Amino acid sequence: MFIRQLGIDLGTANTLVFVPKQGVIIQEPTVVAVTKPGNRVLAIGVEAKEMIGKTPADITVYRPMRDGVIADYRVTQAILRYFIQKACGFWKFFKPEILVSVPAGSTSTEQKAVIDAAREAGARSTYVVKEPILAAIGAGIPINSPVGNMVVNIGGGTSEIAVISLGGIVSWSSIRVAGDRMDQAILDFLKKKYNLAIGEKTAEEVKIKVGSAMPLTEKEKMTIQIRGQDIIEGLPKNIEITSNDVAEAIGPQLKEIVQAIKNVLRDTPPELSADIIDRGMILTGGGSQLRNLDALIFKATGVPAYVADEAMFCVAKGTGIILDNIEIYKRSVQSFR
Repeated sequence: MFIRQLGIDLGTANTLVFVPKQGVIIQEPTVVAVTKPGNRVLAIGVEAKEMIGKTPADITVYRPMRDGVIADYRVTQAILRYFIQKACGFWKFFKPEILVSVPAGSTSTEQKAVIDAAREAGARSTYVVKEPILAAIGAGIPINSPVGNMVVNIGGGTSEIAVISLGGIVSWSSIRVAGDRMDQAILDFLKKKYNLAIGEKTAEEVKIKVGSAMPLTEKEKMTIQIRGQDIIEGLPKNIEITSNDVAEAIGPQLKEIVQAIKNVLRDTPPELSADIIDRGMILTGGGSQLRNLDALIFKATGVPAYVADEAMFCVAKGTGIILDNIEIYKRSVQSFR
């Protein structure tokens, strides 16, 4: 059976491909390896990520998406072609209908770049929908009702906060503080406090395994052994760090996210604010799975926060739901070709 429709969550850190009635069929890093002289694409996704920190001088490994938007059009087109062909397999000569996520703050020019890249990569027709809308739909929020719903989508490159009512975004904020900035903060913290240099992959692993948004008690806190390079002596070094170290490291980034949430709440009409206080806000995206983030947000804002089921897949699931019900959600579709 060939695939007629694809939903693509084209994220800064990861790309997810969703097929209606099948679910997420591909989840790979949005990473590409290219040769420096000829700018030729060598590897994409998992294969490219495995090359990070291990390449010779004539090969560069990087992310072509910055803060959720296309930074390198030609390479992004190659990535989209890779995922489309991988999803369609033997039936790749049938051009699918594709829906791609875009940040809430993306301009019409940036949206057109996504549409053009998808079309040239093999799409029959392309739709783009803003990420907070997709995240809300994927989390099971009835966005078309005349009720205020708040979603906080924390990805790799951006955190997007939006209040949605009647199928549209009423107030929103998009900040370039999310999972990647937290990883960098952990990396910098260990360098400053323990004179230990580690890589991005290790920093991400630390965040996932023992990370917490708030300090924990002696009984609750977790520890992890990590290996890196001593900055002073240049020799390999092992140290043990705790979840409270991580909470201290990422505190400034979390403060920025909380401030963005407060700004959106401040800009929301009173009637919708009352709905949000009653219903709470929904947290989606990979970054929302940080331990105790919901408790931190509630403590700072007074509004209950709930992490969505399968939070990392909410945007991808939203693409599939819209493709299945395009008439119901046509007001939420930004543009298509």
